[in-house]
Amino acid sequence: MRRIYFLAPDIETTHKIVEELRSKGIEDHHMHILAKRDTPLGDLPEAGVSIKTDFIPAVERGAVLGGTTGLLAGLVGLRFAGFAIAGGPVLGILMASATIASLAAGLIGMSVGNSRLKKFEEEIEQGKLLVLLDIPKDQIEDIKQSVIKHHPDAEFEGLEPILPPGY
Repeated sequence: MRRIYFLAPDIETTHKIVEELRSKGIEDHHMHILAKRDTPLGDLPEAGVSIKTDFIPAVERGAVLGGTTGLLAGLVGLRFAGFAIAGGPVLGILMASATIASLAAGLIGMSVGNSRLKKFEEEIEQGKLLVLLDIPKDQIEDIKQSVIKHHPDAEFEGLEPILPPGY
């Protein structure tokens, strides 16, 4: 799956784009609409917290950092306690620190806007709507051409690297 971006000039155009995408078989959970705060989206699929914020990347960074810290702390503890305590406590410290760091980083990430979407902030504040689509790689060109052909005022803004499975 890849994520492609379109900027739509207004809510009416966005409704038309979404209806066209639905008619092509794109499900709502693969569409994410970002608009200026307090814009009524109606039946449009609004982007969730994981799209609007850096929650997922922050959790991933927290897990790596916490796991590494836990591993080092466990190895230091193992060194000072001697090899009398086997790997169980080291694994426990690693898992606990990775979990705590993931939760803390995730909470911090929820308070920060999505860094990949910063370049669209100005247009969104001016009233445009950002349409994000998660679609299979082989449908990208077809969807792009269809949206641009039927809605020439919508701007294709690029695509994002491959998304992880199940995203």
